Amino acid sequence: MIDIETIREYFKNDTIVITQHAKNRCRERSIKQKDIKNCIMTGEIIEQYPEDFPFPSCLIFGRAVDNRIIHVVVSDEGESGRIITAYIPNRSKFENDLKTRKEPR
Repeated sequence: MIDIETIREYFKNDTIVITQHAKNRCRERSIKQKDIKNCIMTGEIIEQYPEDFPFPSCLIFGRAVDNRIIHVVVSDEGESGRIITAYIPNRSKFENDLKTRKEPR
């Protein structure tokens, strides 16, 4: 299981990278690097994906600097991390708390 403090340490130590995919999606979604950092530094892990390949990842719930709720997917690669994507959660996919995924119908 990934620990949020580990991901925060990667940020503090500048050992976290943002994939090109994440850069492209963030640009499309008006999410800045400072928003991702704020989300990670103040947010919480709401889902774990231990089977992700090539490294386990997790979904972090938090806020952008302008207080918008965002989700960030981050992998833990042992001594570094990777931002896979970031997005504004969709209310059709998440409950009102924007933390709990709705059951498929």
